[in-house]
Amino acid sequence: MRIGIIGAGHIGGTLARRLGALGHEVRVANSRAPATLAELAAESGVTSVWAADAAADADLVIVSIPQKSVPELASGILADAKADAPVIETNNYYPRRDGRIDSIESGTPESVWVSEQLGRSVYKVFNGIYWKHLLEKGQPAGSPGRIALPVAGADGPAKEVVIDLVDQLGFDPVDAGPLSESWRQQPGTPVYGADFDAAGVRRALAEASPERQPEFRA
Repeated sequence: MRIGIIGAGHIGGTLARRLGALGHEVRVANSRAPATLAELAAESGVTSVWAADAAADADLVIVSIPQKSVPELASGILADAKADAPVIETNNYYPRRDGRIDSIESGTPESVWVSEQLGRSVYKVFNGIYWKHLLEKGQPAGSPGRIALPVAGADGPAKEVVIDLVDQLGFDPVDAGPLSESWRQQPGTPVYGADFDAAGVRRALAEASPERQPEFRA
C-alpha cells in the first residue's frame, strides 16, 4: 500500500520504520521541512515529504501528532488521499501538554473530536502501546501471548484494511466497536498502556468507565 504518515514522533516514526520494512510505500512528514527527516528516511527507506504531500494518492493515512496540533493542520490536508483510504489517528489528549479542550472535557471521545477537526472519519489504534513495544514486540499470528490492540471506528472495508495492518505489524487486532466507543481506550482506561492479549483487551474494554480520571483532566 501507499501509506502517508503525518507526524514523525515516537509512534509515527516507529510506524514509518515498521511499515517500510514490511514493503509498503511510506511517505512521512513532520511540522518542518523534509530535510529534517533525512536520518529516518536513510535508515528506513521511507520518503520524507512536506506535510501537505503526505496523503497524496495514499491508500491509508496515519495522523500521529499532539492533540493540540490537530486544528493547526492545513485545511484539506487529507483531500488528496484516495476516497476510500482509511485514516488512522494515534493521538491522545494530555491536558498538561495540549491545554484545555472543552469538548473533550465535556465528554466527547478524543477520536470523535479529531474526526470533527479533520472532517473525515478516523480509526483509533496504536494510541496506547509503548513505542518500543510497537517497534520490537510484534509476533507472528498464533504466537502465545501475542499483544493485542483495539481498533475503534466504523465497520466496513476500511476497518478491515486497518485490522489487517495491525496483524501485519505483529499484533492481534481487536474490534473495539464504533468511534463513539473509542473512549474505552483513552488514557486512564484499563487497556491503555497494557500489553494484554486479545482476551485481556476485550475484558479491559468492557471494564472501562466513561468518566475521565483526574490525572487526565484539565
